[in-house]
Amino acid sequence: MLTGQLDYHRATLLHKLEGLDDEQLRRQMTRSGLCLLGLVKHLAGTEQGWFLKIYAGIDEPDLYDPEADFRIDPDETVDGLVGLYLRTCQRAREVVATGRVDDVVTTPWGAPVNLRAILAHMIQETARHNGHADIIREAIDGATGQSRWLAACRCGVR
Repeated sequence: MLTGQLDYHRATLLHKLEGLDDEQLRRQMTRSGLCLLGLVKHLAGTEQGWFLKIYAGIDEPDLYDPEADFRIDPDETVDGLVGLYLRTCQRAREVVATGRVDDVVTTPWGAPVNLRAILAHMIQETARHNGHADIIREAIDGATGQSRWLAACRCGVR
């Protein structure tokens, strides 16, 4: 149930990007510079951080400079960032598939956390950013709502 919910929210985020061009995906919609592509970049890093680095203990460099969270650099492409997100989500799925929800790890700040709590956090995190994506998308072109079927097909959710 937890992984299914997370996959649904992952797919919904990608569904919000469909039909928009590069400029629209990069368009900064808030004073802080938030844009749709920035949400994708942020969530790729969040997936990596929680599932790969904290839960699986994989020692690898961050996907991007933590100071660049949500910011899209001119050399970053839509295909590149969406691909990064999809690959990171797939790696996270593989890690989760080999774990157990009661497995406990210690966060870098010393708090114990189990896989169930990480999954619940990532569902909440992705769903919250989908809310931001809803508002941004509506402001860009007026599109509202979501199609569960289309979103599910986009990310391979069953």
